[in-house]
Amino acid sequence: MSDVLGARTAPVLEVAARAAARAERRMLIDGELRAAADGAEFDNIAPATGQVLGGTAAATAADMDRAIGAARRAFDDTDWPRNRALRARCLEQLQTALEGEKTELGEELIAEAGCPAMTLTNAQVDWPLAEALRYPLRLIDEFAWERVLPGGGLFGERNVRTVVQEPVGVVAAICPSNFPVEVVLNKIGPALAAGNTVVLKPDPNTPWNATRLGRLIAERTDFPPGVLNVVTTPSNEVAGLLATDPRVDLISFTGSTAVGKHLVRTAADTMKRTFLELGGKSALIVLDDADPMAAIRSAIGVCVHAGQACAATSRMLVPRHLVDEITAQVAAAYGAVPPADPALPDTLVGPLISAAQQRRVLDAVERGVRDGARLVTGGGIPDDIAPHLRDGFFVRPAVFACADNTLPIARDEIFGPVLVIIPHDGDDDAVRLANDSDYGLAGAVLSSSPERGMAVARRVRTGAIGVNGGMFYGADAPFGGVKQSGLGRQCGLEGFQQYLETKTIGTRSPRPR
Repeated sequence: MSDVLGARTAPVLEVAARAAARAERRMLIDGELRAAADGAEFDNIAPATGQVLGGTAAATAADMDRAIGAARRAFDDTDWPRNRALRARCLEQLQTALEGEKTELGEELIAEAGCPAMTLTNAQVDWPLAEALRYPLRLIDEFAWERVLPGGGLFGERNVRTVVQEPVGVVAAICPSNFPVEVVLNKIGPALAAGNTVVLKPDPNTPWNATRLGRLIAERTDFPPGVLNVVTTPSNEVAGLLATDPRVDLISFTGSTAVGKHLVRTAADTMKRTFLELGGKSALIVLDDADPMAAIRSAIGVCVHAGQACAATSRMLVPRHLVDEITAQVAAAYGAVPPADPALPDTLVGPLISAAQQRRVLDAVERGVRDGARLVTGGGIPDDIAPHLRDGFFVRPAVFACADNTLPIARDEIFGPVLVIIPHDGDDDAVRLANDSDYGLAGAVLSSSPERGMAVARRVRTGAIGVNGGMFYGADAPFGGVKQSGLGRQCGLEGFQQYLETKTIGTRSPRPR
């Protein structure tokens, strides 16, 4: 397959060229870097330009079968589940290896995910490298792996009961394209630290960050063969084997609610455990005593990385008497952050991940207008973008004024730079509107009174929420949703325990002579 990059005349093209030259295109299966069984590859498309970066191994069903089998053997036939010292050493080696290629990893994300360079210093690279592996590493030593129940229960003092925490088994980690490194590391870190083996299936739109991880494991660590496998494929049929194969014990999935529901149904036949971190339509609640400028700054958050964040607060609930003023100010702010080259340091709005996602966002905007919501600004394909970006998947950040919370534009996750502003009539009404959603992933509250903001936050049905800019994110902080935003939690102690099974052992001591 030949690579098509065009002239190196713009920052993202230069970054893409370097990323393509350094990319790992093979999978990691059973400790070996390998091409697909039939030699096939699929194209990795740069979302900023629409051009082919290069190819990646396209796994066959036989490749997936081999990866699952390798993970099963590594769990059943090696001491990985019980050897905590080995697990700690391997994760420390991986941490060091990733830090050594931090610059290359960041450029790879700009090229294949289209993320703005400014996001590398937070959730794309710096935050997960700082703690996604280090936190579960600490838990290897600090976690209470066993506890002894006091007394002997119904059978007297000679009966001792020990509660043991053990790894689940083979974990299928299925990851999205929006924050691929962050999600991958926050899945495999606790899964591996807990003693599980893993088959990692990255999003086909962003495969190279995962194949890089596979290369580092193969070349720079002591991970036993099969403990972590990286399988890249654009085929839903091949990926679906992770949900149906009885050798897989747990599915850890981050992505859309529709796919999450499908995985639950499919996994039910083999009684797999499922962790699902799904979609959101989170509310930014502005109370009547909030700083209007803080509200506008918070509203801009939906523009970051073109709104491709499940926790984005894409519904802004504003006091009715302030809604016209704030809507005008937010629209002006959105107009001041046009889509641009993601490799430039001051770009906030990069491309959407694919042409299909661009079309979905444009269709949602068009439907919002048809349904009667007022499009205040944005929503179309930019016609004044730099020439080298004209085939990229960009959409102008859009602001809707919408008095009806029942419209699809106010209820459906769009996963793009689209904000809906809805009026509320006081704290109780704001809470009612925030909770009037099928989703419950994240949210935010703004108030000059921390106590008032906290009181409102406690009433919102959501898995995480920030008050006055408070950050809930961290490898030690559980994250996940309620309602159709998912099942279970990623990160934190709760996320670590998700990869563990509980066993109770009763032992009877000899009768004293």
